[in-house]
Amino acid sequence: MNKKALIAMSGGVDSSVAAFLTKRQGFECIGASMKLFDNEDIWPAGEKNKADSKISGGDNYGQNITANNIASIGKSDITTGAEKSCCSLLDTQDARSVAHRLDMPFYVFNLSREFKKQIINRFIASYQNGETPNPCIDCNRFMKFEILLARAKTLQMDYIVTGHYAKIEYDGGTGRYLLKKGADTSKDQSYVLYAMTQEQLKHTLFPLGEMTKSEIRKIAAGQGFVNADKRDSQDICFVRDGGYADFIEKYTGKKCKDGNFVDMHGKVLGRHKGLIRYTIGQRHGLGLSMPHPSYVVDLRPGENAVVVGKHEQLFSTSLQVEDINLIPFDRLDAPLRAVVKIRYADPGHAATVHQENESTLRIEFDEPQRAVTKGQSAVFYVGDTVIGGGIIR
Repeated sequence: MNKKALIAMSGGVDSSVAAFLTKRQGFECIGASMKLFDNEDIWPAGEKNKADSKISGGDNYGQNITANNIASIGKSDITTGAEKSCCSLLDTQDARSVAHRLDMPFYVFNLSREFKKQIINRFIASYQNGETPNPCIDCNRFMKFEILLARAKTLQMDYIVTGHYAKIEYDGGTGRYLLKKGADTSKDQSYVLYAMTQEQLKHTLFPLGEMTKSEIRKIAAGQGFVNADKRDSQDICFVRDGGYADFIEKYTGKKCKDGNFVDMHGKVLGRHKGLIRYTIGQRHGLGLSMPHPSYVVDLRPGENAVVVGKHEQLFSTSLQVEDINLIPFDRLDAPLRAVVKIRYADPGHAATVHQENESTLRIEFDEPQRAVTKGQSAVFYVGDTVIGGGIIR
């Protein structure tokens, strides 16, 4: 009997080619997109109406949902591909088109309630607490590899498949699954996957792990996929035009309070426009007249204060991470030499990692690092292998 795989299809070229490759390997495949939020709550009215007009009517192919599946999952949790989608209406339309071309059933799961709780609410709370979150990590952690994987198991699928640029390998010596960098180093996404558990790694496939982006686009073009030349998404899916502070105020219905810019000693330097509008390392947009270039070096939500200092005050030699996940083993029995990334685009830096307790690690860098930011993730590697990571606190 063929193995069964649920393909997480975003409407992009990567997940589309992942679907093609998985089916070519003989898997019985089902495509699935996630409806993650209500578009009228997120999109400007003009943009929403423009997208709706392009998808009015629409085909009903790919909606092969059986009575048994509806009973086991819940009818209210499934919407058709012609309705609102996860990131955009057109993205779901593209995903459905590819699924149809591959002769795959296609589902759209309504996960907007879970997304609000696990992603949007966390995102807002993090900024309000003086942190800078990475919602893509939370989306992978909670939505794809927790909730969507659970749906796959409900549908009696053996695996979930995504278009991530990363690799999963089984270590027969330890009996554990390993997460490794993708072969295309310019596209490697292992950083955003560090929270994956052994159970999740066991039931996940990354068909693109050994491939480059140019190879993937060539395959998509050869298959006639509608999204073969589609541009990669760069922005946070639920924040339009990069205006995350405006989004937070609109979503919560509350105006962020003004407060004081202060120096490292608490001296008031001026007024800021709301804590959520600033992040560590920021120089532009402060509106301060200072005798030297000034940067945001700390955020103090308890005082509603933005701390401003000189460039050299941005550097740190150590940091602490919480909510940790380790992959090749359960804990560090001794200090570990590793390369640590403190943000997605960070090339990584030599450091020593110490385990303080079951949920906390301390990382000591060989050289001071600029703009270590609370709320971001620190992920550490030995070679191409992800050892683990956690949230910078």
